[in-house]
Amino acid sequence: NQVQSAPDTFFGDPTKPTGGNVIGHASTYRVYLRKSGENRIAKMIDSPYHPYSEVRFTINEKGTDNLDEGKKSKKE
Repeated sequence: NQVQSAPDTFFGDPTKPTGGNVIGHASTYRVYLRKSGENRIAKMIDSPYHPYSEVRFTINEKGTDNLDEGKKSKKE
């Protein structure tokens, strides 16, 4: 899926899914990927089988490496 900028957003992440909720309802899993320095962050936004969670990983010559080894954060 694609994201677009919402320039009128003053707080939080100004990106939102292109296509709105229609695309969100058509997909089973929604994962938000972003870059944080040399690392990447993947957030499970929507899933029928998995809770909201966030993992940090890096891409290197071995492929991908998990930076959080079993550490999960839940949406409050």
